Amino acid sequence: MKNFFRKYYTDLFLGTRLFIAIGVCVTLFLFSFFIPILGDLPYFVFAVLMALVFVDLLLLYLTERGVFLRREVPERLSNGDDNELKIYLENFYGFPVSIGIIDEIPFQFQKRDLWFTTSLASREQKSISYLLRPTKRGEYDFGLTRLYVQSPLKLVSRRFNITGDKIVPVYPSFLKMRQYELMAVSNRLTDIGIKKMRRVGHSMEFDQVKNYVPGDDYRTINWKATARKGDLMVNSYTDEKAQHVYCVIDKSRAMKMPFEGLSLLDYAINASLILSSVALIKEDKAGLITIAEKTGSIVPADRRPMQLNKIMDVLYKEKTRYLEADMEALYISIRATLKQRSLVVFFTNFESMSALERQLPFLKRIAKFHLLLVVFFENTTLKSLSEKPAENVEGIYIKTIAEKFAFEKKLMVKELTKHGILSMLTPPQNLTVNVVNRYLAIKARQQI
Repeated sequence: MKNFFRKYYTDLFLGTRLFIAIGVCVTLFLFSFFIPILGDLPYFVFAVLMALVFVDLLLLYLTERGVFLRREVPERLSNGDDNELKIYLENFYGFPVSIGIIDEIPFQFQKRDLWFTTSLASREQKSISYLLRPTKRGEYDFGLTRLYVQSPLKLVSRRFNITGDKIVPVYPSFLKMRQYELMAVSNRLTDIGIKKMRRVGHSMEFDQVKNYVPGDDYRTINWKATARKGDLMVNSYTDEKAQHVYCVIDKSRAMKMPFEGLSLLDYAINASLILSSVALIKEDKAGLITIAEKTGSIVPADRRPMQLNKIMDVLYKEKTRYLEADMEALYISIRATLKQRSLVVFFTNFESMSALERQLPFLKRIAKFHLLLVVFFENTTLKSLSEKPAENVEGIYIKTIAEKFAFEKKLMVKELTKHGILSMLTPPQNLTVNVVNRYLAIKARQQI
């Protein structure tokens, strides 16, 4: 009896139509006391209702597994991107059904209203798609999927609990990385905001000797090859390859600040992954260093096919620390790891000039041996406050303070430039495009 109760009664829910019908029966019984002409009509209506409920129960419970469901989740999710998930449905009943679906998605999304409704004819198949945007890396636990099935009578509904427990890891933004890879391979990076850089002078990387065509530079004519072949031949050059590009990520408390759901650390991680991918496509060697109160992970620069997966696996585990970055440890790590002149892209954040001055001596030492690009973030909230007109005395005070902080950021750029350090002040949402643009500009100008 207990098993029967657990199997059937706990999954039985009364529908809206049944409550309306019960209300009609109660009304008829009530009026029958005052209107004798109604006679046995209330009893007849109630009997018909009970018969319909019994038929509805038979329709729903005679088939053991009336509806098939499968949740289709990717093996991993991309942080900060819209990831597509699907729910596949198939109706095994011999009649059309109406279905309500509750999908128990991970608690990190903080969504309790993920409810889908659909209808299926007999033997019909259907897929429902929806998007999820994770904002933290780590493991996400998916729970049950609950179906509420109604027959055409819609008096009661039967619940199916589909076990779909699955733990899915959320990795740095690999969806955008693939998009940038495709754009870079097809030379269509301009479609997503990447500027086309004019090459300055000639690269020292010799490619081949080819026949002259109108438009080739006369200065590249190879006179010896021309004399041997009897036709004009020119030397062809290509971008220098196998240059070292290191992304250095600050994991200290300065990178904890949130922006549109993601922390600055997550923006830096996503940009580092994409920059490493573009560098490998350009046949450079990509590496990674993370730093907080001590040196974190170090991935030596390489351009083997598995290098990008190695970098992604390291970035997946990184978390924000709550102490200040140890720049001396970073300098020692760079000197020990980087054996030749490299491009070092340092992702960090400064909110005051004093914070920059504490790190400046070590940044100058790094810049003596490598091409250092310091990337820090523009506070978009303060910028919007500084541009908003003040309406009262309090507004004037807030606007003045916001303008002061915004001006300090510009002073930081000038201070770094004064010491021969490349810098970039960027809003978080434009970080990836701006960093890739700067890398391509450095390559075009042959600064490494």
